[in-house]
Order: sequence, then structure tokens, then C-alpha cells
Amino acid sequence: MLPGIGLFGTGNFVNVIVPFLREKGFKIEAIWSRTLSEAERASKELNIPFFTNKIDDVLLRRDVDLIFIMCSPNLHAQIAVKALGIGKHVVCDKPAGLCQQEALKMVRASQYYPALISILNHSLRFLPAFIHMKKSLQECYIGSELHVIDVRVHMGSLIHNQYDWLCDNTMGGGVITLVGSHVIDLITYLTGEKATRVHSVVRTFNRNTAQISGIRNITSPDFCVFQMELGNGAMVNVTLNTHLASMFSQEILICGPSGYLVVRNGDLYGFKNGASKEDVLYLDVEDMNVVNSDIIPKPYMKGLFKMITALRESFLNIEENKSGWIKQPVSVASTFEDGLYIQAVIEAIQKSNLNREWTKVTIITQEPDPNPLLSAAVRRSGIAMS
Repeated sequence: MLPGIGLFGTGNFVNVIVPFLREKGFKIEAIWSRTLSEAERASKELNIPFFTNKIDDVLLRRDVDLIFIMCSPNLHAQIAVKALGIGKHVVCDKPAGLCQQEALKMVRASQYYPALISILNHSLRFLPAFIHMKKSLQECYIGSELHVIDVRVHMGSLIHNQYDWLCDNTMGGGVITLVGSHVIDLITYLTGEKATRVHSVVRTFNRNTAQISGIRNITSPDFCVFQMELGNGAMVNVTLNTHLASMFSQEILICGPSGYLVVRNGDLYGFKNGASKEDVLYLDVEDMNVVNSDIIPKPYMKGLFKMITALRESFLNIEENKSGWIKQPVSVASTFEDGLYIQAVIEAIQKSNLNREWTKVTIITQEPDPNPLLSAAVRRSGIAMS
């Protein structure tokens, strides 16, 4: 039996995924929004029986066992930790909070309740082209080493026609968190390697629009180029550009000593040194009724649909195995631990841009002391802290 879903967030993204969730057999029991009027509007439009602007009202419902967190990033950690603490499964949109401290709280909550599903929406992992690319890399299609990875993403603006969290860098808006996080995660998924240091240039070119002007300015970055050096010595070059209106283009190129592999949008091609032309390794011809590609690029939406399908299979497996959860179909999904690493890279990118130098990627292992002066005084006094 599939669990009832409590949905946090409203807007175009939610409007797209709700019909697909229902198509897969999930029942949406409740929806939350920041304002009660917006929650009510979404409830009526999407035919969801319960709406609220209070987080606990959704989490404490008995008919809700799976939480979809699709709201602003500043609430991701708070909702995810609470949900796991009362025994709810969690699917959280990227990024994992606003900083490593918030991501670490999510990691600890997921580790404390390992029987619960807790995954991040880095949907490119489920796109068939990248599944085939990963397999080709494991089979040494381009050789046993990786030399250069080049990623280029060109798309339209991420800003809506009104001022919201997407406009604010401190609230998690911008091309680094919304698109770059996918790229960082994808590189780790494909290669099994993590970045050791980064170098970046981050810019916000469009600080105002026809609808957003006056005392409020856009601070979220709309352009970023960054380089990553991986643990195996391979170099990654990434360009993220949101200045191409009504257009989306994504290319991930991986070069090795024997040739290269490249995914263009949803298609995979390969080339071996000495060949006369590229091999067509996978063409994305599957029709999943993916619409509204102007809202969310088609590869990301198709990957999300694939992830939801795998999620459904994971829950149905419990009917066949009464001894415990069988999470194998979503085992490929990005975990909260992956989210912590991604936050570390994002913070290094931001620091590199400020200092204009290569910056080491450092993953925190414990939360900072909220009162370091008191802790130091206690240590000097020899009093044990509870």
C-alpha cells in the first residue's frame, strides 16, 4: 500500500508533479504554504482535501506517511528533521538547507532512523542517459582514467515575475544552488569521485526586471563558472548560464585516454580515438508526457518522474517482504550525506569567488558550538558539561 503524501510548497513545480504522483497511485492528503490563502488556492486547484500554513498540522496527520518538501530551502532542514523524528519518510528538494550546519542536522536525523526513506531531488541520477553513461565509464569505454569533464548548461532566467526567495542569495536562490547542485551531485554519481578544491567566478548581472525594481534588488547569481579538481586528479569545468530566454541546452562531456562520452540533453554519444564518427549509445525517445519544459527543463523533469516511479516500487516492495523496508529501487538516489558534500562544495565556490583563489572543499563533521566563550570557560574550570 502506498503512503499518503503531505506536500510542502505550492507553485508551478508542485502543479506539475501532483498529477504524476496520482498517476502512480499516490494520494495527496495535505498541502502547506506560507500563507493560508495560497494553501487554500492550491488545495482547490489540485483537489487536495486538507490545507494549512502550519508545518505541524501536516506532519502530525495520521494519513500522511511520506513528506515531499518542495518549498524554500530555508525550511528544508527544519521540516525534514521533524518529519524523520516522528517516523515519516522524506523526499526533499535541493539543496539540503542553506548551509552545512543545516545539512548535517538532516544527515544525523536520517542516520538515526535508517529504516525511513530520506532522499534528495537530484533527479539527473535517474535519467537513462546518465545511467548508461555511468555503465560505459565502468566498462572503460574511454579508458581506465578520467582526464577532463566539461559541463555547460544554458537556460532562461530562474526568476519569476514577482520577488520571492528565488531572488535572494541568502534564501537559497540562484543558479549555483538550483542548477549547480545537480551538476555537483551528477559528477559524483558518474565518477565516484569528490572535489578536493574549487575555483569560481559568480555574477549577478540582472539585479532588476520590469516587475522587480525599486528598493528590492535581485541578489541571487544568474551566471557562474567554476572548476573542480577531483580526488583522482581529473579536472571539471562547469558553465552555468541563465541568460538564454526560452531555450535550454545541457551538455556533459567526459574525456579519457581512449575517447569521450557526451550527454546532450537526454541523448548519449560516444567517440573512441581513431573512429570516423560518434557512436549513438542511447537516444531519449521515451514519451512520459513531460510537459511544461519552460518551467522545469525536460531532462530534470523526466529524471524526477523516474525517481517517483522508483519510489513507488520501493514502497510496494514492503508488501512482498514483511521483514523490513526494501529500498533498492531508490538506492541510486542522492542521500542527505550527498547533500552535505554538495553544500561543502557550494560554500567553497562562494568563498573562492570572494577571495579569487583556489579553495579547499571542507566537509564539517560537527555543528559549531553555539556559545564558544561559555564552553571555553567551563573547560578551564574543569566542570563537566552535560
